[in-house]
Parts: sequence; C-alpha cells; structure tokens
Amino acid sequence: MKHLVIIEKADGNYSAYSPDLPGCIATGSTIKEAGKNIKEAMRFHIEGLKEDDLPIPEPTSSTEYVEV
Repeated sequence: MKHLVIIEKADGNYSAYSPDLPGCIATGSTIKEAGKNIKEAMRFHIEGLKEDDLPIPEPTSSTEYVEV
C-alpha cells in the first residue's frame, strides 16, 4: 500500500504527514530523516488500527505540480 507523504520545512527541522492517515506525523532534522521517521510512524499507526479492529484508510490522496 502506498500513501502520499508531505514533507515540509519547519523552523530548524522538517515535518512529515500523510493526508490519508490523520494524526500520523513525524519530524526529522533532514528530509531523509523525516521520510524515514514518517515511514516508521505510519507502520506503527496502521498496526494500532489493526489491533483496535479499526479500518485502515485506503490511499486516496494524490499530488500534482501546477505551473502558474
């Protein structure tokens, strides 16, 4: 299953989240570290959903660059 991940520059670090997994966030001092941390957070988040017998959201988000 592939989920869209957004990584944004913050004050002194990077934050990452997936619009398809509300509440699942991570940070890192570099883009690479934030990407690694969000992947781990997403796995943990999905495990928790399974343990609680809650549905795992299907990936529905997409991205596109628009030139203006």
